[in-house]
Amino acid sequence: MLKKITLISASAISAFALHMAEININDKDLEVGAKLDVGQFNDRVEPNTMFVGAKFLNPVDEHSSDSLTNLKPYYEVNFSIMREVGNYGVSFGMGLKLNYTEIGTTNFSALPLGVEFAYAFPSPKVIPMHLGASLYYAPEVLSFADSTRYLEYRIHYDVELIPNAGLTLGYRNLNVKAGNSSIGSVNYNSSWYVGFQLGF
Repeated sequence: MLKKITLISASAISAFALHMAEININDKDLEVGAKLDVGQFNDRVEPNTMFVGAKFLNPVDEHSSDSLTNLKPYYEVNFSIMREVGNYGVSFGMGLKLNYTEIGTTNFSALPLGVEFAYAFPSPKVIPMHLGASLYYAPEVLSFADSTRYLEYRIHYDVELIPNAGLTLGYRNLNVKAGNSSIGSVNYNSSWYVGFQLGF
């Protein structure tokens, strides 16, 4: 029993272990991200619990609301804290982001707050697999420039094919809303993707 619990715990840790670089693609969109483990720089922070990162998304009009054209890239810096709950491979976290993008001449920026979830399947000796999801939201008080709201949710399934390297299959949905603009509330990007993950 103790051995099983240890294996489950190790699998859960590997979902967030080390620094992580990721590239996600589909037929049109390109997304690149990196996440650093603060615990590897600061002895006062437990490893695999606190992360800072950045993300870049270059979307296309076809994966957004029908009325949108002239989409500009999306930029993001983020901070999150994750903790395992019990010894069952389940982890919960909280985070915040600072993001920016443009649609035509309308500028969007927000500071969304969010929650994250991760589950490590109890089969680390075969092929470690993880399921993750996140939800981030910024009301008007946390939206800047022309923004009045931001909503993002994601879900992804990760498979570690070799140690510290694997594949991910995911879905993302990013929604923005502008105040004094003809754009209004729109879907900035909604798409499935596949990607590569590398821990270092």
